[in-house]
Amino acid sequence: MHIIVALMLITIIASLGSALVFIYRDQGQGKTRAVKALSLRVGLSFALFALLIASQRFGWVGERLM
Repeated sequence: MHIIVALMLITIIASLGSALVFIYRDQGQGKTRAVKALSLRVGLSFALFALLIASQRFGWVGERLM
């Protein structure tokens, strides 16, 4: 479970970085690539949130007190 969460976080950050590159390179001429990258980031963030909620609900991840 920890590996899945880490990979999703890395993918979210990579998508955000690629959107920044697309915005910088296109310089306002065509924003479709940046919009697609940001939409992917939002979708992945929602999926990660849903996965964490479901894993807590089904007992795949327990609560830990520090």
